This record gives sequence, C-alpha cells and structure tokens, in this order.
Amino acid sequence: MQIYLNLIKNTNFAQLKELFMRIDILTVVPELLESPLSHSIVGRAIKKGVVEIHVHNLRKYGIGPRKNVDDYNYGGDAGMVMMVEPVFKMIEELKSERDYDEVIYMSPDGDVLNQGIANELSLKENIIILCGHYKGIDHRIREHLITREISVGDYVVSGGEIPAALLADSIVRLIPGALTDETSALSDSFQDDLLSPPVYTRPAEFNGWKVPEVLLSGNPKLIQAWQDEQALERTKRLRPHLLEKKSK
Repeated sequence: MQIYLNLIKNTNFAQLKELFMRIDILTVVPELLESPLSHSIVGRAIKKGVVEIHVHNLRKYGIGPRKNVDDYNYGGDAGMVMMVEPVFKMIEELKSERDYDEVIYMSPDGDVLNQGIANELSLKENIIILCGHYKGIDHRIREHLITREISVGDYVVSGGEIPAALLADSIVRLIPGALTDETSALSDSFQDDLLSPPVYTRPAEFNGWKVPEVLLSGNPKLIQAWQDEQALERTKRLRPHLLEKKSK
C-alpha cells in the first residue's frame, strides 16, 4: 500500500491534468458501456480530466457490407467467434497514435481481478481493454495481441462489457484526484489484504441501534485500535484465505 500512499502525498493536484490515464475499450456493443462510464466516480473523474475513457466499436473494421465481426467456429462447435482482422486493425490504429502499457482481454479463464491488480493497473498510463462476445475470440488474438487476461470470476456472462466496466471502475477510483478524499481508497477492503472495518454515520442511535461508543469518543488512538481489531476479525471470519496469503 505504501507506494500508493507515496503517490498521493507527492501529487500536485493543481497540475493533475498532466497525470491522467487513458483507457480504450474495444467492443461490438458500445451501448452497454455508456451508463456505467458516465456517472458517479468514473463520470466525475472523466469530467475533471483525471482519466480519458474511449469506447470503440469494432464494427468500424467489420468485414463486408454488413460489417461482420464474427464467423462460424472452425471444428463445427456451436456459437460464433470474433474474427482476428477487426481486432487487429483497431489495435494497430490505436498503437499508431500512442504507446500502450497493456492490452487486456476480459476472459473467464484469466487472472481473477483483485485489489492488487487494480492497484498495479492504476499506475499505468495507457491501456486497452478488449471485450469478448459471442462464443469468444479467435485464439490467435490471445496469442499475438493480448498482453494480459483478466477475469471477474469463475462464471460466464454474455460479453466482456460489464467486466470491462468493473475493471475500469476499480482502476479509476485509485487514480489521484478521482475521489474527493485522495486517501479514501487506501482504507478500502483488500488493501493490505484485510477487509475494511464497519462504518457508521449519523444519527448515533436509530430504532435502538447504537453506533459503537469508541467511534464517538474522539480519541484517534482508540478508534484506530478498534478499526484494526474489527478489520482483522472480519477478515478471519469472512475471508480467512487473505490472512494465509498475508502470512506468506
């Protein structure tokens, strides 16, 4: 976590626009990404100039008069497969304009997204995210064009657009300037491989349900000790594998 804390401490927010990240998302269904990337923290970060997110329709390089981006599966299995050529041409176009740190494919069998991956990617400058669709993408794309594959879990969804939005959100919120309180993300669950402690707000009592007295004490040391204890207890109970990983 220290590298991210140092990044925030050393950031001159008056010159923040010099530090922005660019994310290019390649998809055959750009409409699926319009709302998730236009509102809340991600939308505000775009307006502030913290990040640029560009969604590209792969049909720009579709084949034939109907701009096809998929074809039948060699081998005869059910389902259509996204073709190499549209993806190749779009990536080549983008790479001709700037250098990219990663070309990521959202894949069910990629590395499972976690906070460490989000932290790492938030320090990049330019990344491409490719959304699969239909049965998947021609494997030659994965062999020759993709630098990293990321999954959001061991299940299959209709396309990579929602996973891509998830990945983008997890990255953008870590970029200095995206959140109102630049250190807020550093106390989230999974930073330091611990779950976050419970949080409360006003009123101090509702329906007989009370906020823990220590949080009302005004004593920072007592509050921090309580939060550390709660984070450890919740992690032991809900995500014990994180503590095993932390001890290695």
